Formats: sequence, C-alpha cells, structure tokens
Amino acid sequence: MKSLWDPTARLEILRRIDRLTPETQPQWGRMNAEEMLAHIVAGMRMGMGELPTRERRTVFRYWPLKHLFVYWVPFPRSAYAPREIVTRGLKNGSTWEADASALRASITAFETMTPRGRRWPTHPIFGPLSGSAWGALGWRHLDHHLRQFGL
Repeated sequence: MKSLWDPTARLEILRRIDRLTPETQPQWGRMNAEEMLAHIVAGMRMGMGELPTRERRTVFRYWPLKHLFVYWVPFPRSAYAPREIVTRGLKNGSTWEADASALRASITAFETMTPRGRRWPTHPIFGPLSGSAWGALGWRHLDHHLRQFGL
C-alpha cells in the first residue's frame, strides 16, 4: 500500500506532478487541469488540518466501509468530493505556478509531520482518521487525479 509517509511514493507523486501543465487534458471528468490542481491543493490542506471542514453523517464513517474506501477500493471516476475541496479553478489571484508550488510544499511538509502522537483532522466524509489513514488517503487521492490526467 502506497502512502505519503513513504519517501519513494512521495517522490513518485512529485515527479508526476512535475509533468502536469495547464494544457494537460483529462481522460475523464469535468475538471480541467487548473481546477484539478486547486482541488488537490485543497485536499492536502484538509489532510494537514489547514482547511476547516464540517463533518457529515455518512455510512463511510464506519467500519468496514471506512477502511475499504480509505485503503483499498479504487476511487470511482465520479466520486463524491467534500464541498470544502470542490474548486472552480484558480482562486483569488492565484497562478498555476503558485498552486503547483503550494502542492509540492504541502507534500514535502507532510513528511515532516508524524503519523502518531498528534491529533489528526476529521475527514468530512470518513470521520476521524489516523495519521496512517491520512497518508494512504492522501496518496490515493493524488494518484487518482494524476491518472485522470494521464500521469
């Protein structure tokens, strides 16, 4: 299982992000590259506790669904996203370069956090998650969207 806690997996993700451009076309879905970049930046901010969220009462908060979707089940192409990370492109004067830099910085900063011994943010759909779960979910989310854009 790949995770953002694994240096090799992080490096792989960063290399794939380096190939992403504003002109990269999606293989499925409605997001363009700018919207996807803003979306995954927001997802990383959420996982690091930098983006406030509101917890929803969903069946995905409970075992075994939570475990299956965080660690194993491939994300559906039309998967529901928490509204906190639904984006409509670059935000308030942001640029592609600024968002790409923020994404790389958040992935690098994630490695300095420890998966144990701290309180992790509650995911709006999956509820309370451990640091290990956030690492796996973060990697899987990034991988899903990079595959969406053929990377």
